[in-house]
Amino acid sequence: MTLRIAIAQINLAVGDLAGNAKRILAAADEARALGADLLLTPELALCGYPPEDLLLRADFYRACARELDDLAKRLPLPTIVGYPLAEDGRHYNAASLLDGGSIVATCRKTKLPNYQVFDEQRYFDCGDGSTVVAIKGVRVGIAICEDIWHPGVAEVARAAGAELLLTLNASPLHLNKQGMRYEVVRARALSTRMPIVFANLVGGQDELIFDGASFALNGDGQLTHQMPAFAEAIAVVEFAAGKLQNGAIAAGLSDEAEVYSALQLGVRDYVGKNGFPGVIIGLSGGMDSALTLAIAVDALGTDKVRCVMMPSPYTAQMSLDDSREMVRRLGVQYDEIPIGALMDLYGVSLAATLNALGPKPAWDTTEENLQARIRGMLLMALSNRTGRIVLTTGNKSEMAVGYATLYGDMAGGFAVIKDVFKTFVYRLAHYRNALSEVIPQNIITRPPSAELKPGQTDQDSLPAYEVLDAIIEAYMELDESPRQIIARGFKPDDVKKVVGMLKKNEYKRRQSPVGIRVSQRGFGKDWRYPITSGYLDEY
Repeated sequence: MTLRIAIAQINLAVGDLAGNAKRILAAADEARALGADLLLTPELALCGYPPEDLLLRADFYRACARELDDLAKRLPLPTIVGYPLAEDGRHYNAASLLDGGSIVATCRKTKLPNYQVFDEQRYFDCGDGSTVVAIKGVRVGIAICEDIWHPGVAEVARAAGAELLLTLNASPLHLNKQGMRYEVVRARALSTRMPIVFANLVGGQDELIFDGASFALNGDGQLTHQMPAFAEAIAVVEFAAGKLQNGAIAAGLSDEAEVYSALQLGVRDYVGKNGFPGVIIGLSGGMDSALTLAIAVDALGTDKVRCVMMPSPYTAQMSLDDSREMVRRLGVQYDEIPIGALMDLYGVSLAATLNALGPKPAWDTTEENLQARIRGMLLMALSNRTGRIVLTTGNKSEMAVGYATLYGDMAGGFAVIKDVFKTFVYRLAHYRNALSEVIPQNIITRPPSAELKPGQTDQDSLPAYEVLDAIIEAYMELDESPRQIIARGFKPDDVKKVVGMLKKNEYKRRQSPVGIRVSQRGFGKDWRYPITSGYLDEY
């Protein structure tokens, strides 16, 4: 018996029930035209993933039930749809086979992830595992995402007679995630000797990026289909004579290409799904704002990107020249608003009050931060007038140690490279320039500087970025203690300084804009450290 399964790798929006149903219906029409017998959609496709505290609303479940019932009546072929189910006082992450205008069978997710960015135990009750249904004479098991990351559900489905396992997923990206998926799904395939089809969501949802990259494996663990990452697509997988027939295998991506594509998708969907007409970026002539500009233009097009350069008396001519050159290469709208006069006005206004506080150095962070806050105020004024959202340009290294100004360069609505270490920022710049040289070489090669005082460089305040990033990664992403990090060979003074800065600046990060997550642990949903804490690390 032959069964042709269409994988719907589609971009859905949280809470847009009617829009998501329309997208599922369009995928079903396309699948039917391709000769498919069955359509498989991603996890919680009807409501989008993750719906978070919408799942605490009874009316949300009722709305989903109404939309599901209406969708079932319009589908042109059997379709497995994920949705939140309220049933007998309990709530489930569910998936139902819809056929002939009604629900034929329902699977309720058993394993509820409660780690990293996941908190499904806050919302759902545990289901009873896989559901096995007969479709065109083939016994098909249905499982939802986390249920295949652990032994149990796949094996139960096999014992119930399943010949093939279909799994709905909303598996967010982090670097090297696809290799982990292969490993997990291959283990389930080998333990059951059963082919598995893995359908994954694609698109950006606040800080999360879903990369798609859906695939299928045979019971011997061999890859038979690999869909492209970061793009909507429909692919048909054919099951015959107990195994999947070989299909198209999309090429994998380098680390740089993967992260760059994720950042593009994140910007495009955040701006588009929230209805912003475009973005505003404050340029500095430095690496971070240059990369943010390149990503924004690639994501949105030149017409939706506006740049503003706000030179102070400490801005190098090179910074102005490089910014102008990059803007020329990309063809975006550009303004220059010098801030020297505004700095003088603030200085006059504050002079009496600051002088009354007693002697101070000739120059300190007060003056530095005033520059950043003047720039932030100007950017937000343009945002108010145009409706465009300000993209902040700080990287993960800066966010970790607080090398950023509250209400200054942290002012804005979306932090594009918030989860990208400074060392990786340079790798992304080289990657983007290899496609076409949009970032001037001066920006890449010159020493990084905030240019908030004469002759300033980042390394006046921070260890070399190679050292800084490695310490942050060990402490923040790997949960290593300072003692363990020092044992790796890092200088104790560097470790103590970096860890101290990271802990001290939690209050800043709580006030920073949401940003795109591309690592296993970003400063967002999966970083929940207290602001007020007396804990002393192990040295």
